[in-house]
Amino acid sequence: MYKELLQKLFSAFPMYHKQGTSAYKEGLENIEELAAMAGHPERKFKSIHVAGTNGKGSVAHLLASCFQEAGYKTALFTSPHLVDFSERIKIDGEQITEKRVLDFFNRYQSDLDRISPSFFEMTTVLAFDYFAAEKVDIAIIEVGLGGRLDSTNIIHPILSVITNISKDHTQLLGSTITEIAREKGGVIKEGVPVVVGETDAESKVVFSEIATKKKTQIYFADEKTVDNTAKSQQIQGDYQKKNIRTFICCTDVLRNYFSFPEDIIEKSIDNLYKNTGLSGRWQILNEKPLAICDVGHNIGAFEITLQQLLRLNRKRVHFVFGMVNDKDIDAVISLFPKDNFLYYCCKADNDRLLAPEVLEEKLKAKGLQTVLCDRVGDAYTAACQAANAEDIIFVGGSFFVVGELLMVDTRNHDAIQPNVSEDV
Repeated sequence: MYKELLQKLFSAFPMYHKQGTSAYKEGLENIEELAAMAGHPERKFKSIHVAGTNGKGSVAHLLASCFQEAGYKTALFTSPHLVDFSERIKIDGEQITEKRVLDFFNRYQSDLDRISPSFFEMTTVLAFDYFAAEKVDIAIIEVGLGGRLDSTNIIHPILSVITNISKDHTQLLGSTITEIAREKGGVIKEGVPVVVGETDAESKVVFSEIATKKKTQIYFADEKTVDNTAKSQQIQGDYQKKNIRTFICCTDVLRNYFSFPEDIIEKSIDNLYKNTGLSGRWQILNEKPLAICDVGHNIGAFEITLQQLLRLNRKRVHFVFGMVNDKDIDAVISLFPKDNFLYYCCKADNDRLLAPEVLEEKLKAKGLQTVLCDRVGDAYTAACQAANAEDIIFVGGSFFVVGELLMVDTRNHDAIQPNVSEDV
């Protein structure tokens, strides 16, 4: 029953991560009608709203880990999922059960058919309904896309967070930093404090202007001096240092509302993976050769990831690479190193992914060395066979590439199960 329901959901409801912009429904009318259908569950729990171009998933998971360590019943809503739909909706690290999903759709099927929401709108009200029924103490809600018109923006949180601004989803959010900042700044609410993780001159002006208009306090995490060097060793992606700084700034504000132990920062980070199941962020797949996957998928993420790969100073980097067709792939490829990098062009099972042949053509045009593969699993196997102990294998470019690899690992490759120990 559950598998049949998921198949129906994936085929019947427009899905942005499958179809791209054609599945995006601008406006809050549908989600407001869905919320009314379910008795406005979003009004029945405290929440924190996390937006941003990069890092919002990591910051949301860090906040969830923090509240779990402090003993609060903690809900977490994130997207997209990597392997299983239920990853999106968790309470205290436990994914929503098949029964709860089935119960929701049995209860509201006729209304859902009438309203005809998008997949994300439907998933959002499912999560809110579940969190309200379970009487959570706090819900950490990650924005799906943008902010102002995102389905999650019907909540009235106790804290809003904007991790950073980079050029992504420009066809929907705008082509300039100012335009994108205005869309993401739409999560700032009247009288609700907001933490901004990273700013530049353009976005800071926008956020400050909105905060003044909304009569609320704004905190810029990158203006705070935070010693997180030792703490961040538990999370090895360089970008996580910025996410941790944002997280620490959030906890400073949240102490006005919640009681946290003195050592909450260290415990939240040390037990992040155990508490929340965060995966796909500089995640170790294998030790010899070292294999890492990461879901970063836009130019801002690649700038940091590639710098970190180069600093590892390995003999050769075997890069298993796939990317969706609505990203600025030419800008991303312009960052790719030529020397000692071999790119395995592949495609996840998703219509939005560029065909491997198209990807290879673009990389070759930049003088990059390539290997043409079909599927992600094939590319990873080829990289494993070609790499020696002094090399590194990196898998990335898209959530879907990483998710498909993790799914293959779970089913077929016991020897390369993801390692989410404290050394990751």
